[in-house]
Amino acid sequence: MFVLPPPPRYSTTAGHNGLPPGTALPMIETNNILSNPSGPEYQFLVGEGLYVLKEDLHLATPPPHPSETPLANPNPLSTAPQSATAGTRLTLLNLDVNPLSPAIYRTASRSDGAHGGVQESPDERQSSTDLRESSSDAGRMSSVDNSLFRANTNTPAFGEGNTLLAPAAQKDPNKRRKPKNNMTKSNSSFISRVINHESLPKRLQERARDGLFAFANINRAFQWLDLSSPTKAEYLTKILFTKAHCLCHDVNKLTKSATHIDVVMGFSTGEIIWWEPISQRYTRLNKNGSINGTPVSQIEWIPGAENLFLASHMDGTLVVYDKEKEDSIFAPEDEGNPRASGDTNGTGRVNYTSQIYVHKSVHSRNQKANPVAVWKLSNQRINAFAFSPDNQHLAVVSEDGTLRIIDYLKEALLDLHYSYYGGLTCVCWSPDGKYVVTGGQDDVISIWCPSESPALIARCQGHHSWVTSVAFDPWRCDERNYRFGSVGEDRRLCLWDFSVGMLHRPRAASVRQRGSISSRPGVSPLHRAETFATAGTSGSGRLRSDSNLSSSGAPLGAADGERERVLPHPVEPRATTATLPPVLSKTVDDDVLCWLGFTSDAILTSCKNGKQSQSPT
Repeated sequence: MFVLPPPPRYSTTAGHNGLPPGTALPMIETNNILSNPSGPEYQFLVGEGLYVLKEDLHLATPPPHPSETPLANPNPLSTAPQSATAGTRLTLLNLDVNPLSPAIYRTASRSDGAHGGVQESPDERQSSTDLRESSSDAGRMSSVDNSLFRANTNTPAFGEGNTLLAPAAQKDPNKRRKPKNNMTKSNSSFISRVINHESLPKRLQERARDGLFAFANINRAFQWLDLSSPTKAEYLTKILFTKAHCLCHDVNKLTKSATHIDVVMGFSTGEIIWWEPISQRYTRLNKNGSINGTPVSQIEWIPGAENLFLASHMDGTLVVYDKEKEDSIFAPEDEGNPRASGDTNGTGRVNYTSQIYVHKSVHSRNQKANPVAVWKLSNQRINAFAFSPDNQHLAVVSEDGTLRIIDYLKEALLDLHYSYYGGLTCVCWSPDGKYVVTGGQDDVISIWCPSESPALIARCQGHHSWVTSVAFDPWRCDERNYRFGSVGEDRRLCLWDFSVGMLHRPRAASVRQRGSISSRPGVSPLHRAETFATAGTSGSGRLRSDSNLSSSGAPLGAADGERERVLPHPVEPRATTATLPPVLSKTVDDDVLCWLGFTSDAILTSCKNGKQSQSPT
């Protein structure tokens, strides 16, 4: 047992961070602050009920590390290099096999008129002890649980067929491998400090198994929280890094248990940490940027994989890592790979709009060390990606304003679409895999149906600044109706209700049969008429006139195994695109919002200054 010294204060001398001399600066935050705001401004009404903000959790925002050079100019338009930051991002985890996600806000039945919770800030969470749903909502929730989230058992595993990627056999299959280094005793210059709760083992042993964990990154700090605890503001573990900012993280839902949790974090330096919080052990990957030295914008475990995860780097590259492999200096393996040569059109430059530039294939025989696979998509940063529910496809959005649909099992580009203008910033799939929703710097949200042509279904207008996060509410979705939400830099939370029949379509498009990409048994959801021309194929016939599907699901005018090269689709004119208004648009925070999530009876948001909020129905 030891007592921490009193927290130091920022210097008030002249020139600190470019502020005038004598400016009073706030004390360095060391503890999280939980508040319970009340009043009509902290609630909003939607069709399913009233959302009321119950708890507002402000995560302690770490100051710059003492070794970091103070900013010479606080002007946001300054071109002086600054550390990349992503605000507060959350991952919720329930150790139950088939959990009902606890809500931050309590849901009230429509008959009693009681208030539920509303999510207003980035880290507010409250465990709901009683979930009240109307009969229609209960039926909808059952539909979601039983059909929309059913795994596709026919989908092959990523890298299947490459025996070099098979996990090493273990004597005890129930015992997971741990990272090799002890984080609490580490003398690494990468980690500044690790603070564990003084009764961490006891709290983990006594907590309810169906309680909700939360992992959150905020600048150069990372926190592990127990939202089922009455003292949820107390972190279980808090890690401070020296200079690197943690930009993203993910938890492996496949390997989770009461004794083991696999967490990966991506940093502004390009480095990655695999951390096991219960044993407090970690392994550092891509050390000193040996594989890719650019910041990690997003990181996700590959569905169904125990060891493999995908990281997007800000140089436009996707890299697959194995948590248990060592790093090696990476040299592209381009020889003999037709996809790696790219389509240069005689200019000597790779045409990233027609295919993926494969630096290393997952089927490579050189799998002794990381990386497992490397795909170059663009010369501009990748902002976000999302795996489809069928675990076959990947939607990727980039700063160049593109949405790419990729068959990542085959390392093949299926489609490429453009925004109106500016970059696309966020992306997600509908729970049934029929639709993809993107948000961008044009302040617009776009709904895409990859199985149709044109794929753009509607534009959603309601934000007044860049959209930062989009997410579907699976408990409010069924086979015909969809609910999704969005947050943006305008500090607004928008909710959208969408069904195919409610959207006005241009006459030319309305006569086309709308096909479901997941309703045809035995047919790949994105089975399309276009793919890559093999080496030696002439340029004729590469352009496709349409991508309509036949009633049987087979591509029109294409023989089995015959496919064309994909070219980028033209931008659909605004005049011919359906427009969807929000069912709710409300400013819910004083700071820029950067993350959005849903539980069975609540909405959660987070913002860049370390706040999290929840709102139950």
